[in-house]
Amino acid sequence: MTHTLLTKPLLCRCSKSAIICFLLLTVFLSSARAKDSANDIFSLLNLDYPGLEQVKALHKAGEEDKAAQALLDYYHHRKGIVNPAIDLNNLSISKREQKWADEALEHTFYVHDGYQPSFNYGKDINWQYWPVQDNELRWQLHRHKWFTPMGKAYRISKDEKYAKEWASQYLDWIKKNPLVTVNQEEYEIASAGEVKGTAENVRFAWRPLETSHRLQDQIHQFTLFVSSPSFTPEFLTQFLINYHRHADHILHNYSKAGNHLLFEAQRMLYAGTFFPEFKEAAAWRKSGIDLLNREIKKQVYEDGGQFELDPHYHLACIEIFDKALQMADANGFRQEFPQSFIDTVERMIVFYMNISYPDYLNPCFSDSKKDNKQHVLAHYRNWTKMYPENEQIRNFATEGKEGKLPANLSQGYLKSGFFTFRNGWKQDATVMVVKAGPKGEWHCQPDNGTFELWFNGKNLFPDSGSYVYAGDDEVMKLRNWFRQTAVHNTLTLDNKNLETTESVTKLWKPEGNVQILVTENPGYKGLKHRRSIFFVDRQYFVIVDEAIGTATGNINLHYQLCDGKVDITPENLSLTSDFEGNSQVKLQCFANKGTVLKEEEGWFSTAYRQRTKRVALSFNTDKKDKETVRFITVIYPAKDKKDFPDIKARIKNADQEQKSMEIEVTINGSKQLLNYQL
Repeated sequence: MTHTLLTKPLLCRCSKSAIICFLLLTVFLSSARAKDSANDIFSLLNLDYPGLEQVKALHKAGEEDKAAQALLDYYHHRKGIVNPAIDLNNLSISKREQKWADEALEHTFYVHDGYQPSFNYGKDINWQYWPVQDNELRWQLHRHKWFTPMGKAYRISKDEKYAKEWASQYLDWIKKNPLVTVNQEEYEIASAGEVKGTAENVRFAWRPLETSHRLQDQIHQFTLFVSSPSFTPEFLTQFLINYHRHADHILHNYSKAGNHLLFEAQRMLYAGTFFPEFKEAAAWRKSGIDLLNREIKKQVYEDGGQFELDPHYHLACIEIFDKALQMADANGFRQEFPQSFIDTVERMIVFYMNISYPDYLNPCFSDSKKDNKQHVLAHYRNWTKMYPENEQIRNFATEGKEGKLPANLSQGYLKSGFFTFRNGWKQDATVMVVKAGPKGEWHCQPDNGTFELWFNGKNLFPDSGSYVYAGDDEVMKLRNWFRQTAVHNTLTLDNKNLETTESVTKLWKPEGNVQILVTENPGYKGLKHRRSIFFVDRQYFVIVDEAIGTATGNINLHYQLCDGKVDITPENLSLTSDFEGNSQVKLQCFANKGTVLKEEEGWFSTAYRQRTKRVALSFNTDKKDKETVRFITVIYPAKDKKDFPDIKARIKNADQEQKSMEIEVTINGSKQLLNYQL
């Protein structure tokens, strides 16, 4: 029964005494509900926990309202539990966060960077509003990203409107998003419309990843709002019951694998640490710690690469482990993480460092997004606190003012399949990052052999990225375009996606004037792709691509450049850039007679639902029998177009047993032999 069910005409027909009786009944029922809530929460708490003695006595005496007030007083004065993410003595709010907080007062909720300006969810909030059938828009609504900024705005301004509105929205969400049982696999269905009714809302509102996001952030909101007059004893009981519901739901519905499982485990650790008063708190914390200790061994290869083979999620996983260690340090249980855990996180940081560019940003392979330098710098500053003896991390954290640069330049991670050719660490460096590893998890794309190339401050061959994740047919069509093999810097058969993504490193030679990578992927039935990359004089690249096997069809070698003007010369299979600035490139392909250069549709995406048009092309030739098809591509970066050389290249010797290769490359009339022996 609610007030909204009693209309004005009905009131007019009632006697005054009847109305008074009704209002008294409403007050009584509200009080009864509050007492029921209080009883519920006290059954979930360990009332023998130090500091809850008065709460226990009042509850035992049946004074539930007073017990709830005593519980709130306890939290007002509680000591010894640290939330390392919120420093109330040094609190700040960015302009962006302030905007989110202010807009939220009118129910315009910041949900996703890819959907700006933000949508308004109505005076009577419609938590099921789905203006674009993109699953991320619906999922991330339930992460309540604007709640913590509202807390910051309240704490800094002391304006009660933020606390009052937050409490109202919090209770409204509970009311309109009940948790009912659905099959666990329904939480991860990618396309829209497959689940209907209540289950459809639950799979968005209560997916374990979103539930864990709230579990973590409600700790911050509690810290920021608990002193507010709007944070009443009655609200506290509702908050704690809802919080317990969240933790219990995750405990019984953990994701099966991947970064989702890591996020959920880290946040369960948070829950069990920050609210030790719950009876199950120790089990929550142990569950999180045990999973993190188990999964770091499964998800991180011995070379430091995370098994989703996505630089963005690699960084996210470092952050997950780092947050867990910060919470452990702040609350005195670091010993529950073995030294091997801490050493693995350090290897992950060094891995990330070595596949990043001089601007601190990572390649946009797979579902990666382009970060910003200040955000990544903040990570390094946190990491140097965790690893004060690591001179490389300190160097990056201080932008070279302290510490030491890595002793290496080029670096290979053979298990993860990431290889970096590098001639320096400064802005004017040449850096090629190659992705050629094992089969990755969901975020990984079928792009084995692809690369990005940075030169003198510019990414000349950016990866296509991902653009969007999952949703209805229109959204999936966009996602699948950016995922396809043919929009990466690699080789395809008949422009089809790779059937197998299991690259094997045949040779890695990262030292000397000619550095070499040879990698193979059995991409299609009856066809393997061998890619050999020579980094010559730490200046330019020679790439030999071989399509080996009995399969027949059209062999396509794809290259995707950055945005800007490019002059293409089909008759000699070459292109030269005319970009703004001092980062240019010449690319020329040498292949079988009859090879045709085709311009293709080209886009790259470095942020969700943002894309940039660019030049893309392919070199195409027919494979009619078991004979190997070979391409030589010379990629010559230069600061000025006038420095582009005359280039010639040919296969001088190719062993039929595929054990050796010799190439002759001529640059401005000067010949050089490049070779390898496996």
